[in-house]
Amino acid sequence: MRDGIKLSLVAMGVVLVAGYFLGHGLTADNYAYFLSRRTPKVLAITLAAVAISASSLVFQTITNNRILTPSILGFDSLYVLLQTVLLVVFGSSSVLLINAYANFTASVVLMTVSATVLFTLYFRRHRANIYTLLLIGIVLGSVFGSISQFFTLLVDPSEFAILQDAMFASFNNANRELVYVSVPVLAACLLVLYRLSNQLDVCLLGEDNATSLGIDTRRLTLKVMMVIAVMIALSTALVGPVLFFGLIVVSLARQMFISYQHRFLIVATSVLAAFLLLSGQYVVEQWFGFETTVSVIINFVGGAYFLYLLTKNKF
Repeated sequence: MRDGIKLSLVAMGVVLVAGYFLGHGLTADNYAYFLSRRTPKVLAITLAAVAISASSLVFQTITNNRILTPSILGFDSLYVLLQTVLLVVFGSSSVLLINAYANFTASVVLMTVSATVLFTLYFRRHRANIYTLLLIGIVLGSVFGSISQFFTLLVDPSEFAILQDAMFASFNNANRELVYVSVPVLAACLLVLYRLSNQLDVCLLGEDNATSLGIDTRRLTLKVMMVIAVMIALSTALVGPVLFFGLIVVSLARQMFISYQHRFLIVATSVLAAFLLLSGQYVVEQWFGFETTVSVIINFVGGAYFLYLLTKNKF
């Protein structure tokens, strides 16, 4: 079966699942209220799925490793740390925490600036390589997590509830206020990746081959990392940190589709991710009656799948 047909079938699945979420139980009397509640939720899940899948895809390309995701650089831990510091320094009544737009803007700016400083300083080294950067990211992620846990012990228990939305992924309580402002941000990130897609295709041949073909791999890596930082900040602000979802969806997409071109794979992984998240949310709501969350299922399945990839050495 051709990739285009497979993609069309998955897209139809997305439309059907999204249509069920939006139209289930609607009547002439309640449709206005329920659509106003359901539309931002479905859109938030879709935006988070696209951001996580696209960033994971290009991250695996520049690292030349198919078991890595942006979470390994500590972006999720950095986001949680920023929320914790804002609460400790400014208090729970601060506009940076109460106002969703101010919080999102501050988080994206701080994460992007932090990533820019880290990558700029790191890539100034003559022999800097991506694997050393990954090790630095693992250490920083651990440090960020430890600092966040320390600060949570200092805050008032009543204020700790404010951090729970940032610390744990929840698709039921997606930040509806950020949905519509996130659309142009995500669109700009995807446009940048689309323009870099040809260079990313060449990077699949390896760093040495890409360099010999005229690709400035350091500059390309820096650009892609900046985009990834913004996309991870966006998805985390919408639904919270999700560890293994990018690994699952990118691996499935590579198995389903033959194409290696990033212009196609970015679209394919995004559509597949939206289908999986929406379907997972349907299962949680209809089968489990909200007794669990999609993030719990993702972490369980993703952890098992990660171990499977390690044992089978399929990376």
